[in-house]
Amino acid sequence: MAIPTLTPEQLQQARAAATAARRARAELKNDVRSGKTSFAKALDASNENEALAHLKVVDLLKAMPRVGDKRAAEIMERLEIAPNRRLRGLGRHQVAGLKAEFS
Repeated sequence: MAIPTLTPEQLQQARAAATAARRARAELKNDVRSGKTSFAKALDASNENEALAHLKVVDLLKAMPRVGDKRAAEIMERLEIAPNRRLRGLGRHQVAGLKAEFS
């Protein structure tokens, strides 16, 4: 299947949408890092917002205070979450385990 040719207006709209999605994900991580938003609320927000649903679980974990690469990997291994999993792809038991970890 060939990649469709986009008009300059369509390209500009796609760039704007991508930028808005990156900003939304960065804002969520900053809110979690600063304590403005809890981890559970961040998980719930990902169910409502398509851009946030594409955030990697490990990136959100590392945004938590006192969670680095090693602790994030341990949590994900314990809860059987793949390293490349995104928030949208989490199962209900994984979500419950993550919420319990940070409640």
